[in-house]
Amino acid sequence: MSLIPRLFGGRRNGNVSDPFSLDVWDPFRDLSVPFSASGETSAFVNTRVDWKETPEAHLFKADVPGLKKEEVKVEIEDDRILQISGERNVEKEEKNDAWHRMERSSGKFMRRFRLPENAKMEEIKASMENGVLTVTIPKAEVKKPDVKSIEISG
Repeated sequence: MSLIPRLFGGRRNGNVSDPFSLDVWDPFRDLSVPFSASGETSAFVNTRVDWKETPEAHLFKADVPGLKKEEVKVEIEDDRILQISGERNVEKEEKNDAWHRMERSSGKFMRRFRLPENAKMEEIKASMENGVLTVTIPKAEVKKPDVKSIEISG
């Protein structure tokens, strides 16, 4: 795997903007956040999501390591907006604990995507396995226009 995609936030398309993404650009997204007094590393977690379109469906894969399916929500807003959200909680600090390093982020996350017209909204399925949430949205078949032959007189 090339080092370049990892340096630029893992985007496969470089700096090409995605017309379907509803994410707000955050210039501080990939910067490390130092410890706060409470030991929290972040108030908002950046969750990576891949969106792949196949001939049959739109597939979304989100990395949500360490979360249970009960801690993640998959919702549809306004008939066409897929919203994936959840929260990673801070590990409780015991009185006798001495932290040497805290790099795992905690906090709320939310990603939103405007779905295309060919998405079958009533057939969406979601599953989680090995820390990866997969949302499958089947595509509607493209209807071929009805063609009616007109007899030419003369």
